[in-house]
Amino acid sequence: MKLKREFLIFQSKFDPYHPTKKILKMKLKLYFEEAYNELVHKVSWPTWKELQNSAFIVMVASFIIALVIFVMDISFENIMNLVYSMFY
Repeated sequence: MKLKREFLIFQSKFDPYHPTKKILKMKLKLYFEEAYNELVHKVSWPTWKELQNSAFIVMVASFIIALVIFVMDISFENIMNLVYSMFY
């Protein structure tokens, strides 16, 4: 009897038609259906013009931040050169 029970446990773990595998497939299918439904029907996508405006704003902000970092780097370099020139 013990051998039979172990065989059943072994069979349930690797059987592709086991009920838990079917439930998992059904849940996975439901997840993808709901995700697709949400992306197609519930998400408000920006228009092409809104997308262009947002991209432009991001580019300008990135340029300004890069410029600020560049100025800070040059300033720090000059300050460090001044400090080093005092000691050498």
